[in-house]
Amino acid sequence: MTYGQFLLVAVLAVPALGALAVATVPRDRAARLVGTVAAGLALVPAVLLGVGDHNWFGYGPSPGVRPWHQLDLPWVPGLDLRFHLGVDGISWPLVVLTALLTLLCCGYTLWRVPAGGGSGRALVALLLVVEVGILGTFLALDMVLFFLFFEVVLLPMYAIIAGWGGADRRRAARKFALYTLFGSVLLLVGVYTVVAAAGTADIVALTGGAGLSRNTQLAAFTLLAVAFAVKSPLWPLHSWLPAAHTQAPTVGSVILAGVLLKMGTYGLIRVAVGVAPEGARWAAPVLGVLAVAAIIVGSLVCLAQDELKRLIAYSSVGHMGFVLLGVATLTTTGLQAALIGNIAHGIITGLLFFLAGAVKDRAHTGALDELSGLRETAPRLAGLLGFAAVASLGLPGLAGFWGEAFAVVAAVRRGGPLWTTLAVLAAVGGALTAAYFLRLLRRVTHGRPSPAVDRVGPGLAAAELTAWVPLVLLALAVGLVPTLVLGYATGPVEALLEVVR
Repeated sequence: MTYGQFLLVAVLAVPALGALAVATVPRDRAARLVGTVAAGLALVPAVLLGVGDHNWFGYGPSPGVRPWHQLDLPWVPGLDLRFHLGVDGISWPLVVLTALLTLLCCGYTLWRVPAGGGSGRALVALLLVVEVGILGTFLALDMVLFFLFFEVVLLPMYAIIAGWGGADRRRAARKFALYTLFGSVLLLVGVYTVVAAAGTADIVALTGGAGLSRNTQLAAFTLLAVAFAVKSPLWPLHSWLPAAHTQAPTVGSVILAGVLLKMGTYGLIRVAVGVAPEGARWAAPVLGVLAVAAIIVGSLVCLAQDELKRLIAYSSVGHMGFVLLGVATLTTTGLQAALIGNIAHGIITGLLFFLAGAVKDRAHTGALDELSGLRETAPRLAGLLGFAAVASLGLPGLAGFWGEAFAVVAAVRRGGPLWTTLAVLAAVGGALTAAYFLRLLRRVTHGRPSPAVDRVGPGLAAAELTAWVPLVLLALAVGLVPTLVLGYATGPVEALLEVVR
């Protein structure tokens, strides 16, 4: 086994073994500490996967270049299925983000375990299982293996929402599960359609169409795109998201928004566009229209929201719209916009949900009408909330700017009346995004302190700062130096588009 193969195995095995270890430790706090250590150890191989000089990822039956690292072993020889893992500049930033957010969430539970029917030990074990599923999805290079890892996330995330969420948590968890199962059925049918027609499940060999007929590609892309749209979620299949976010515990919301949604957009790029390029070209105008509709509708709904976590949840619909717009252009600039938009959204929205949870824990309410004057009683918390909000609205110099700006530029460069109109409407949606976040700050941080905010003290716990500061620094770093993401993604994106055009 090579060094790279060892890292690929370790990045999945460490959190899996950590979940088992947490389940065997009898003392709750000790178990949470073990889980946090396991999450920290998993971050090490995740980072090391991107260290060193790499050949860019190649696609097709005889790629001229190889993945950075790959592991390809027989899995079910009778069905020609393989345990095929690999990493490149498209997946590696998401792998690191997943490992980092899981570590921050596990560490957060050492300080605060949300109220509910379960122990902190069970919560940490579930977070580690979710991490395994998400990491496996980003690393899988076999479509059947991709589907299995994709499904691993469902039950533990359902349990996190139902066990530690808010008053209406069980209804929100059921809605999440039903929508996700609907998407899973479509994904399974799409995978079967491709594998049965091509005779292989290898994503590298399948990329570019692999001789699939036009009708097969159109059918496969439709099935896969709708399945990934449910997970992302993309408008109009988004209605499970606000309920799940509003009712989920803080750490559940952070994982859900930070990386779980990215499984859908990543799958759209790697699997749907890669495996069925003719279907992607055929559906591109429809995807562009749906993307802009998501941006506009999500922004207008946010302008009418009066609950903190629900507003942040709906903001994800608009941000995922910018990601979809970038993908729909099928250009290098557009796919880069989608990739950096994914990373920026994970960093910033993860931070926003951490802060929203802190506000609700202190004020015991998330209603915007009851949270006025936060800067008077908790100026540090209000300042961090202001930073996260302006980062999310796309202020230049912060991470949220690049994905939105590049998506609009990609639509303009695509050319034609339709794409120019979509670019203009997306830019209007960006202005509406600024409007609802500024409205949020005015209502929460300004004015006379409400009775609920009067109870909020000025101090911040060390555990909170430990969880929040890395995300603040990353939002600044990616905003000031976007090549931290784009530098790794340029080669793989160009290689992908070379075979799908």
